[in-house]
Amino acid sequence: MFREAQSTDFDAIMALYRQLHPHDPPITDGSDRVTFDQILATEWLHLYVLEQDETVIATTYLNLIPNITRSASPYAVIENVVVDETRRGRGHGKMIIAHTLQQAWDAGCYKAMLMTGSRRESTHAFYRACGFSADDKTGYTARPPRESTDADATRTRDEVAPVGPA
Repeated sequence: MFREAQSTDFDAIMALYRQLHPHDPPITDGSDRVTFDQILATEWLHLYVLEQDETVIATTYLNLIPNITRSASPYAVIENVVVDETRRGRGHGKMIIAHTLQQAWDAGCYKAMLMTGSRRESTHAFYRACGFSADDKTGYTARPPRESTDADATRTRDEVAPVGPA
């Protein structure tokens, strides 16, 4: 069942995020819970889950962004798409993306965007099969400068590869 995340989904969603970013250091000051609650309380931000047998097995994060162009139509950014690693390859990813996109269209969005840091062809084929095109726009990211840490040294090339054409 596809649904909006609830406060009680916090632990399950965080477990999925640990699968997405296994090298992220654990947050121990409670700021993750504060941010989670802010997302749930914000009209234009939506965390969704896919639930099977009363277990959260996938999640997406839909950001609806007000916009002055395109007849003042909002656009969507989809982030943090995760299907539990033990349940991948069964259509759950396509299902949660399809439902998330429908939420964007129902909100009047004229486009939905997502970016992936993955260089795996299977990941790109998955997003193409979900209706996304890598040919419409070029995505760039910028990050604030910071000092290198030991955690950076353990990241794989797939995790730090730049987005866009090689």
